[in-house]
Amino acid sequence: MSEREQTPAYDGSQIQVLEGLEAVRKRPGMYIGSTGPKGLHHLVYEIVDNSIDEALAGYCDKISVEILPGNIVRVRDDGRGIPVGIQPKLGIPAATVVFTVLHAGGKFGGSGYKVSGGLHGVGASVVNALSTWLEVEICDGQHRYQQRFEKGVAVGDLTIVGDTDATGTQVTFAADPEIFEEVVYDYETLMTRMREQAFLNAGVYIAMEDKRPGQEREDHLQYEGGIRSFVEHIHKKRGLDVLHEEIIYLSAVDGDTTAEVALQYNDSYNELILSFANNIPTTEGGTHEMGFKNALTRVFNDYGRRYNILKDGEKLAGDDVREGLTAVISVKLTDAQFEGQTKAKLGNTDIRSLVEGMVYEKLGTFFEENPAVARSILDKSINASKAREAARRARELTRRKSALETAALPGKLADCSSRDNVYTEIYIVEGDSAGGSAKMGRDRRFQAILPLWGKMLNVEKARLDRVYGNDKLMPVVTALGCGIGDDFDIEKLRYGKVIIMADADVDGSHIRTLLLTFFFRFMRPLVENGNIYLAQPPLFKLSRGKQVRYAFSDEERDAYIAQLGGPEGAKVDVQRYKGLGEMNPEQLWETTMDPEYRTMLRVSMEDAQRADEIFTILMGDKVLPRREFIEQNAKYVNNLDI
Repeated sequence: MSEREQTPAYDGSQIQVLEGLEAVRKRPGMYIGSTGPKGLHHLVYEIVDNSIDEALAGYCDKISVEILPGNIVRVRDDGRGIPVGIQPKLGIPAATVVFTVLHAGGKFGGSGYKVSGGLHGVGASVVNALSTWLEVEICDGQHRYQQRFEKGVAVGDLTIVGDTDATGTQVTFAADPEIFEEVVYDYETLMTRMREQAFLNAGVYIAMEDKRPGQEREDHLQYEGGIRSFVEHIHKKRGLDVLHEEIIYLSAVDGDTTAEVALQYNDSYNELILSFANNIPTTEGGTHEMGFKNALTRVFNDYGRRYNILKDGEKLAGDDVREGLTAVISVKLTDAQFEGQTKAKLGNTDIRSLVEGMVYEKLGTFFEENPAVARSILDKSINASKAREAARRARELTRRKSALETAALPGKLADCSSRDNVYTEIYIVEGDSAGGSAKMGRDRRFQAILPLWGKMLNVEKARLDRVYGNDKLMPVVTALGCGIGDDFDIEKLRYGKVIIMADADVDGSHIRTLLLTFFFRFMRPLVENGNIYLAQPPLFKLSRGKQVRYAFSDEERDAYIAQLGGPEGAKVDVQRYKGLGEMNPEQLWETTMDPEYRTMLRVSMEDAQRADEIFTILMGDKVLPRREFIEQNAKYVNNLDI
């Protein structure tokens, strides 16, 4: 019998039908993005978004979010309460439908919600499906109702448990450890999202509390200034000096659609644009962001030409007019079209024209009425344009120089023989001594070594034109081969893994941070794509006779001492490595470079806004925000040498 004949028949019996919420538990990533920390926190956002929708509709003033012992989450609001009446089509209470049926909710039409973030109608039911248990309590002004679910299935009916004149909804749930990699909530991550919601809904009160033992914390959020307060908060948190005191606020209304923008310029070289649609962060932008950017560039160029600030033929690019800009864009519309359940990008075409028209008209009017502010911002944009032109000339000079040289690659680069970037990796190594050991210890088939020496340019305080020609950074740019800034092309990346290998001391940490800042600012797709790694060299070498162990922490060192010393407590030789240069090639290969045994940290960027903020605080000019950040986060540091 042939192989084909032995294969089981492919017929109707093999087509699986996942009923109820089985599909969510089977493929959770389709509904919440991932089963890692991002997906876990997304559960909380989905429930809070329902309360925010009540606030948008004008029925909710207070929202409470609590992390209870055991990483249980409780969300309460004083809205109308989820309807408890019988849903005519299914014959069960509407509240039960909301938590057990996908694509069920009051947001698909009718008068329930004109504007809503939860347009897909899967939020509450998905959270229910991915929880070990969930309990809902609803107050409708007359009675208090309760219902419990386990793994998405109701374990009892919706029942009246008391009388009350209050209204609102309370949802308490425990995320399922069978679904998620780890069920541990990060207070700061949730706090960032709750603060955003408080800014985006002026006047709404949000209480955030952590009740886990040893982590107790409480914050109360309410901002009457709305997104203007948001921009003010960003600049204060990052310690940035602003170019103009007044935050520029623009708004427009078209039927049930509203758009508002708050913007202010600072003295940095980086832009930060945060956009939202129906309170949902649109991290990948969309039509509202495109409209804003287009109008901004037109306003600057038209104003500059009208008052002869820009000479004949001069034209500012989008990057020029956005240098040092912090802006928050918030739109609210009845039929928001998002890409996917995680709603990262807005697709409505009509909102683009609303935002673009509003910004062009009202920012132009602001400039006319505030010429001093307009001139200060325009001067910064013109300087940015000149720096961009200087960078272009430096780039062309670098290219011509490389073309004339016999070897375009950096002289200190020890390249690998393979050209397949699926397998190749480059170690950017601190110092010639460690570089020498790495060159001798590596596998030259797929591992390249680039030694660097001394401290490099802090690009947080520099424009792109200063990068070109820099003797510390340009060898990195040339070796990677994918360009920087506007010229960046990840398809040209010569090595699939870019590994920073520095000493486990303060100087090594500084070099790692400087390189990470450079990659984040000028080669960000490498970070987003997961191409950047941090090597983890050992801190200790322990030996007794011919037995050798390497320890990467104090705890591991102590464990090896006990193991090698044995019950009799024999003497174990302990060597503390002060730098990579102290290791011979064989040791460096065995501990840090051998793919079979090495430990590396992959640099990821779960939250671009948070990463941007940390780089600004740690690498910027202001001391106070850096000191506050260190004071707040010092308790999380386990080993200052790592």
